[in-house]
Amino acid sequence: MFGLGWPELGVIAIVAVLIFGPKKIPELGKVLGKSLRGFQEELKNHHDETNSEEERK
Repeated sequence: MFGLGWPELGVIAIVAVLIFGPKKIPELGKVLGKSLRGFQEELKNHHDETNSEEERK
């Protein structure tokens, strides 16, 4: 994954806990998940709209 191994991911996790604190990380994950889900839905909707416009021509 992006050329990162387990040691690098561990360091990133430790830094995240130090910066945000252990209570804030689940909230950040939830917000990130909702944002990614919304982004994927918009991409899908845009793709569907583009296909339906092409079919009308």
